[in-house]
Amino acid sequence: MRLVWQLLAVAAVAFIGSQAVAAVDGNSWLTLLLGLLSAVITVPVYRWVVRRTEHRPPAELATRGAWGATVRGTLIGAAAFGAVIANIAFLGDFHIDGRGSVTGAIGLVGFMAAAAVTEELLFRGVLFRIAEERVGTWWALTATGVLFGLSHLANEHATVWGALAIAVEAGGMLTAAYVATRSLWLPIGLHFGWNFAESGVFSTEVSGNGATHGLLDSSTSGSALVTGGSFGPEASLYSVLFCVLLTAALLGLAHRRGRLLPRRNRAERAAATATLAQ
Repeated sequence: MRLVWQLLAVAAVAFIGSQAVAAVDGNSWLTLLLGLLSAVITVPVYRWVVRRTEHRPPAELATRGAWGATVRGTLIGAAAFGAVIANIAFLGDFHIDGRGSVTGAIGLVGFMAAAAVTEELLFRGVLFRIAEERVGTWWALTATGVLFGLSHLANEHATVWGALAIAVEAGGMLTAAYVATRSLWLPIGLHFGWNFAESGVFSTEVSGNGATHGLLDSSTSGSALVTGGSFGPEASLYSVLFCVLLTAALLGLAHRRGRLLPRRNRAERAAATATLAQ
């Protein structure tokens, strides 16, 4: 039942926040405010429901080191997406047509902050963490990665390839960031940095949701395998490549730290969970 209660608590905040942001569509300052408010509120809600259902302090959202881990994740995520755009531009398929919208980028800060926090708490904090206790790291990573990709099929310009790319990229990279640190702050930062660079800086499509209006007025042309086509650069082979490399590096770090869990029986699962939470 803890899975159900935790999902319901976090999803409720996410839903209310998304509806509030949708209601002020077009107002960048209110989008910033409501998006940040949704992100901030979700954290204590997650902590509260974990304490109530698992009777433990949620070490994965510990306050100590939170700011540094989030900033590092943001920088890594932005740099990774910047590398994708640089490679697409090198082939002549990404074009900067002029300056974009500063206020548009401001609104996207709030929108992407809310998405990063709520999605990471749902997929890594609840689904992956609880699944990992039962089936081990590898099976849980695969299953939740596929689920994360499938969740993007409802987007306006979604494609099967785009959903598969998201499953490999975000499902792998963000989960690996959690496994390597046993903290949700690094994947939250990675998620935000990647998405904000994609939308708030380079103004490309995000997961098939349509064009965004960030700091640059840009366009793409050429092969969909390079640019990602209507789904956006997340469906580019460059995105898959760079995220796979980051995933491999993070899982290598997790292995060296002894944080990859095999499939275990119930007693072993309880002992391993207690150890990781220390």
